[in-house]
Amino acid sequence: MPTLLEALEQKYGESSTDSEGSEEEEGISVAIYVPRKPPRMIVPSLLVLNDCNIASAGDRQALVDKCSGVEELDLAKNKLEHWPEVFSILKQMPQLKFVNLSFNQLSSPLKSELLEDTQWQNLRNLVLNSTQVPWRNVQHILNHLPRLEELHLSLNEYDHVNLCSECCCECNNYGADDVEEDRANDDILKCSCPQVDYKKKHTHTGIKKVHFTGNPISKWNEVCKLGYGFPNLELLVVADCPIESLDIENGEENSETNPNFVRSESECESGERAESPHDSFRNLKVLNLNSTSISTWDDIERLAKFPNLHYLRIQGCRLWESHEYTEHERRQLLIARLPNVEILNGGGIIEADEREDAERAFIRYYMDKPESERPERYFDLVAVHGKLDPLVNVDLRPEKRVKVTFTCGNNSEIRSLDVYRTVSDLKLKLEAFAGFSASNMRLFYVDKDLRDHQGPEEMRYPHKQLYSYNIQSGDEIIIDYKVKNKREKV
Repeated sequence: MPTLLEALEQKYGESSTDSEGSEEEEGISVAIYVPRKPPRMIVPSLLVLNDCNIASAGDRQALVDKCSGVEELDLAKNKLEHWPEVFSILKQMPQLKFVNLSFNQLSSPLKSELLEDTQWQNLRNLVLNSTQVPWRNVQHILNHLPRLEELHLSLNEYDHVNLCSECCCECNNYGADDVEEDRANDDILKCSCPQVDYKKKHTHTGIKKVHFTGNPISKWNEVCKLGYGFPNLELLVVADCPIESLDIENGEENSETNPNFVRSESECESGERAESPHDSFRNLKVLNLNSTSISTWDDIERLAKFPNLHYLRIQGCRLWESHEYTEHERRQLLIARLPNVEILNGGGIIEADEREDAERAFIRYYMDKPESERPERYFDLVAVHGKLDPLVNVDLRPEKRVKVTFTCGNNSEIRSLDVYRTVSDLKLKLEAFAGFSASNMRLFYVDKDLRDHQGPEEMRYPHKQLYSYNIQSGDEIIIDYKVKNKREKV
């Protein structure tokens, strides 16, 4: 497998500066000035080497010469497995602002001495999707990224959050050799150190965006640890996570009553329950809950209490599986319940008119339901808009049956007519009355109100439904025999 240096040479190899033209072939001697400096001695600031089977760094000095100016590095889908090789690459690029290591299997232990006296002062964005990186490694790395703003930890099979393992454990019961044994799943740490209040461990205050998509985490109290670990978090994506509820108390009760649940030191809890689902998300502005397992309106109302939440995505959840609401009704019920949200499921800002219409529709939706089923938000909105009258149910559909006069020659008869039938169906029904087959029949519609202004209208199209002629009671349909033209045979 190639080193990073070899992959660089394959992609940005030095091109020959010698003229390949021959004087004999051309017959003309041409002098061309060629600079002494070969091209691509330094690679561009954006370096993308996806899916190149890179497993190691290569010659360090050569990397320094070529990559000292790299600011964005994308090494996704390679064969990197060992942290010493990863940091051997990163240390040669002091200007890095963005690093993508996704889809490299980086579950191996990370020894703290690898990062001694190392800080990436410029790195703002780190992507570790589908790397299976253990939480202990994440903690080590974050401690050396003082200006990191955006962190991607999607698809890492995390079912819990542990951002303070180093801070909590002060003993030597868990060394580097032990990490090898349980690195894949962060097994329970057995340690006699006192527990530390998770809420007070605000270590990484610079991180504002966290992407946590596709992890099998189901309890909101675990998600809250992301908020406590990153107290200035403004954007959180937990789409495609089986989060069942935003209720902190139920989540903790279920954990404590579960016979298979074992509280570990890695949970870093003080035993004190969080005050609310939003307690750790005081600065959160953007939240993505698409394709989660949220199934009750109670959780939607909990979202309304997030103090700075303005942008929300919540599509594909279990709450919508019943198909009880149309898409328009769903949006109205969400807007009415979420006065703090300005943009819902993408699109533009919710205008004042749309919000008012949604709130009024919300009141009317619950006004006919028993008081025990009315949410607290209903009474808040009644206090704003007052008690509304029910909307008048206006049915604009045409009458299903009308009474029409059928005339065939000298015979006339009033019949009830189903206007949702087609012209072809009507002809078949009139065969007995007319005395000849439908294939020989022509029908003409006469509007009683326009009788004196326009003549009969022929009903030419067999598959056209009768209501499209705007037939009303008192109108007339004339039945005539179709005369076939006789053509002379040649």
